Amino acid sequence: MNKITIIGNLTKNPELRSTQDGVSVCGFTVAVNRPKTRNNQDPGADYFNVNAWRGLGENCAKYLEKGRKVAVTGRISLRTWEQNGKHGASLEVLAEDVEILSSRSDSVDPESGMTRVEPDDLPDFDGLE
Repeated sequence: MNKITIIGNLTKNPELRSTQDGVSVCGFTVAVNRPKTRNNQDPGADYFNVNAWRGLGENCAKYLEKGRKVAVTGRISLRTWEQNGKHGASLEVLAEDVEILSSRSDSVDPESGMTRVEPDDLPDFDGLE
């Protein structure tokens, strides 16, 4: 089974484009924070390139913007290419579902562009392992 779920913040506004056949595809990048280390140092983030096709892509382009927190469920796709005799590859997430987790009114940190969510604002997941 090829399935992935990521939760993070958009690093920039999504870009809507069309294939030669007129099919809409929206591309965006989601930054997923890594867990804090034991000595409380910032461990950084992982960045996932996401593509949403057709109606889902059109909705992503319409409603998403830099800094919004989203949950993306989809599958991993390997993209390969060759340019000037050199080979390259990258992984991307092909979105099957995108859920917006923050509202436009949520505060966004101007320095990082990421949505600020206070721990008290998160739902209680006690009992889930």
